[in-house]
Amino acid sequence: MTGDGPFDLVYVQGWVSNLDYAWESPRLSRVLHRLGSFCRLIRIDKRGTGLSDRGTGFPTLEQRMQDVRAVLDAVGSQKTVLFGSSEGGLMCMLFAASYPERTTALILHGAYARGLWSSDYPWGRTREELEEELLAIEREWGRPADLSRAAPSLVDNMVEREWFAAYLRNSASPADAVALWRWSVEIDACDILPAIRVPTLITQRTGDRWVKPEEGRYLASRIPGATYVELPGDDHIIWGADADRLMDEIRRFLASAQPVATESTLLTVLHLEIQDPSAPENSSFSGRMKDWQDDAFRQLRAADGEAVDLQDFGLVVVFRQPSQAIACAFELRDRLNHIGLNVRAAVHIGECERHHGLYAGPVLRLAAGLAGCAEPGDIIASRTVRDLVIGANLSFDPRGQLDLPGIPGPWPYFSVRPIS
Repeated sequence: MTGDGPFDLVYVQGWVSNLDYAWESPRLSRVLHRLGSFCRLIRIDKRGTGLSDRGTGFPTLEQRMQDVRAVLDAVGSQKTVLFGSSEGGLMCMLFAASYPERTTALILHGAYARGLWSSDYPWGRTREELEEELLAIEREWGRPADLSRAAPSLVDNMVEREWFAAYLRNSASPADAVALWRWSVEIDACDILPAIRVPTLITQRTGDRWVKPEEGRYLASRIPGATYVELPGDDHIIWGADADRLMDEIRRFLASAQPVATESTLLTVLHLEIQDPSAPENSSFSGRMKDWQDDAFRQLRAADGEAVDLQDFGLVVVFRQPSQAIACAFELRDRLNHIGLNVRAAVHIGECERHHGLYAGPVLRLAAGLAGCAEPGDIIASRTVRDLVIGANLSFDPRGQLDLPGIPGPWPYFSVRPIS
């Protein structure tokens, strides 16, 4: 931590980082001291990078989000500003949508919602461009860093190039660097942007060669009430040219940002149905149903789920994390199969409102609609869920798409199963 300002700010850097080696750069250390001059600056090395444990496996976005929450708990921070640059913005967006009660404000610089090209996100990389980038990382690892895209203003500065190359070497192994780059491009957070309800500042350099201005504008157009500031310059990194201007914009925004009261948050909904709950043919049926309800309550408590609707032949449960919902669906399906009951289930994530203890929102309708598309024994997940659990030990097989009246779509869905 650095500084002792009146509020906390967590800075989450993109790709890889090293908390100690960052101070070896006069430019980066100056930026960190500027941030620490008006807040208590909290920095982290994400799982598998820098000073954090290595070889921890492929992370998921929500695992990294929970790591940040653990850091905040450890330093006694109840509420914080989240500042994410580049890929670090993805995790900050998910945190702000999932835990608005712990988020004072959200700041995104050079951030993006989706890494890969699609017809509705034409600024992302193609698969071919991604493979070229991965080959370049492998080929150039350890050499003086090529800053032509990350910081064109420093491309002729051999001291900065040598430091940045050493910084990368101290931040991750070559194999981890490649894996984390691929992971950062595979994630898609487009669908969660409307669920971000905290004061948000988006800053973007006009000539950024990694993240295009259109991507910053896309974020601003889909995050309710977001402030968008386009800054002159070509450097993607926050410690490049004109870093003071960026720090000034952040400080100005935080001085005027007002808290927003909201009763909505990003939640994952599990909708589970028992198939063919026909009249019992023998007296064991009622006993099996009691066993099912007892199992359901035990499993929900273990998985931090909250029942929205618990019926004789199904349930609707909300979770803070999609992986919790998927794991709970697998567990309940297996337990119910063991007592002779077949189920189908669906998992979807989206904004959910809560008024006087009652939940509402399209996410509930979509989860129910997706469950109706499942075959007996199936666990169905929406594309939004799939894109947010990249890195989990799960396989997603395309099954179709759902259209519901009154809800913009279509919504592609997948059969999900654990990878053995």
